[in-house]
Amino acid sequence: MGCLFAIFAGVFPRLAVFIIWVARPALVNAAFDTWIWPLLGVVFLPFATLMYVIMYVPGVGLRGGDWFWIAVAVLLDLLHWIGAATQRRQLPGYRGGYRGD
Repeated sequence: MGCLFAIFAGVFPRLAVFIIWVARPALVNAAFDTWIWPLLGVVFLPFATLMYVIMYVPGVGLRGGDWFWIAVAVLLDLLHWIGAATQRRQLPGYRGGYRGD
């Protein structure tokens, strides 16, 4: 079951964070002080939010090697946003503010 969730989380990180939030709210509540930070994380940085919730240890926080995985997740999120912006400009009929033609 754990491997299935790992594959699922890699494909749908927003849904994975939501499932963790519903199934184990103590994990999310321990990692964040308020509900607004995980909500913003799900919208803008879903992989980083998922990694932060999974790696956070209550009472200890994140250790040295954990920050590496958070940085990888942030990089994946940024690559997702860059890829989405690049693909949008390639759509036929897209009239964006930038005219690089």
